[in-house]
Amino acid sequence: MPSAPPSPAGDGTEAEASALLGWLTDPEAPRLCLVTGAPGSGKTALLGWLAAYGPRSGRSRRRAPRMLVPLAGQSALGAAWTIADRLGVVARSPGDLVHALATSEARPAGRTVLLLTDLHAAAEPAALTRLIVELAGVGRVRLVVEARSGTPAPAVLRAERRVTVVDLDGEPEPPGGASAEPAPPLPDLSDPAAVCAADPLLVTTAYVTGAALAGVPGTLDGPEPSARPGEGTADEHGGLRTAWMRAGQSLCREQAPAERALVLLAALGDGADPRLRPALAELAADAPWRVRWARHRGDLNPPWPGPVAVLGAAGGPPLEGMLLVGDPTGTVRLLHEADASPAGRLAHAVPGRITALAPAPDGTVLLLDDRGRLHAVRGTAPRPPYLERLTEAVSATLARHPGTALAAIAGSVVVGDRLGSVHAFGLTGLHQSASHSGRVTAVAAVESETPFVCSGGADGSVRLWTPGRDTHAEPLAERSSPVVSLHATETPYGPLVAAAWADGLVELHRPEGGPTLSFRPGPPVRAVAVTGAGALLVGTDDSLVCLVPKER
Repeated sequence: MPSAPPSPAGDGTEAEASALLGWLTDPEAPRLCLVTGAPGSGKTALLGWLAAYGPRSGRSRRRAPRMLVPLAGQSALGAAWTIADRLGVVARSPGDLVHALATSEARPAGRTVLLLTDLHAAAEPAALTRLIVELAGVGRVRLVVEARSGTPAPAVLRAERRVTVVDLDGEPEPPGGASAEPAPPLPDLSDPAAVCAADPLLVTTAYVTGAALAGVPGTLDGPEPSARPGEGTADEHGGLRTAWMRAGQSLCREQAPAERALVLLAALGDGADPRLRPALAELAADAPWRVRWARHRGDLNPPWPGPVAVLGAAGGPPLEGMLLVGDPTGTVRLLHEADASPAGRLAHAVPGRITALAPAPDGTVLLLDDRGRLHAVRGTAPRPPYLERLTEAVSATLARHPGTALAAIAGSVVVGDRLGSVHAFGLTGLHQSASHSGRVTAVAAVESETPFVCSGGADGSVRLWTPGRDTHAEPLAERSSPVVSLHATETPYGPLVAAAWADGLVELHRPEGGPTLSFRPGPPVRAVAVTGAGALLVGTDDSLVCLVPKER
């Protein structure tokens, strides 16, 4: 074990620094390390030193990531959003965070070390202590927690989990001897400009604790399922609080007030104070997007279309101008693209979940079920016999070798598989590309002067491929998180590709050149699509949002 240099505090904490490094390098040590001591003993400085300390000069050994998260003044919900964002997962509540970390893959560099300071000074120390106990049971992370001796947290952590304790010297605090830091002033929680400009974690704490005092349920578990956000209680702040709780993880990221206003505007329900929408739109004037419309759980006019599992934008008759929205039960609803008003349902008899849908130019809608098999819902116009034969051939192939992703253009059906390959079935034959390491999670196909296929994988990459040619050497985009959805189409502005990753990020790419636009709605993104007019659709469990680039 390397010897530890003196800590920045310079107050004799060398032994404690060595103890921390010993815990960090011991694979058999508990996942939780508690740093405790009296006020002024150097606890916070020790964690700050550990966050910055790396291998000695000249050593190439990679270290596990260390992330410093101050807890002073934080609610459990705000801390969960902060930790989730740092770790590249999406969590709507503390419970979601634990589940997301328990079911996601560890990073190659090893288990991330979370350095959590000032637990005793948190706005909700008891709730945060419970969250820490749960996180300590997740194999993906290790935790160093600072808590002042004499407060309840150290005893609870020692009782609930195996823990390594680093106890710094210091005189016990005399009763009433220490004065707490003055709380920062709260912004006006009903003023969108003040909320967008304030410290987002402070706003989160204020919304959580203020609502809790008023008896509003669900504050620690994420957004409330209220039927009409903004109505029924003054503590909803005209609907601003509900929008904040809906999009909180995105709002708590480092960003300009205009971008925060855009996210809030996209999360605003139809029952909100009518003055909020124009005010937020004005605040978001410098953001790269405009909100065309947004529909959320509880909205009545037009009604919320339900949770989104898959999306499709139809470009040809008879579904031209329609959106196809599939929910987790397998129902596919038709919406008018202009305003998301309902237009009926797709008549199909596919049992179980639908994992992908692909509207073909002739009006046929191809569906992929959760067993990886193909189904066709024919349109009103008769199909040419060669397209019938193509669909039947693909269906027979997928009955033997299940697909994981699906797309369609004129005369071609594109399928991804679990081994990382993309298959383009066309009238001129079969073309294949080994595009990804691991499962193909999404494919899209674009009918243009040079038709191309776009694919996304569990490896986090988005790749372009023209059937009959080699896959492009460089990915169009790449992240450490799996791709969850992908869609591409030809528009008046050239081909556009929308991609969404499991960490909550959505990007709109221009393969022919131009800026990439990004958006984070806050909740996990289930599906994205691009309309023929170039609008971006983002679907989640509780929302469907339509955005248009500002330049339009």
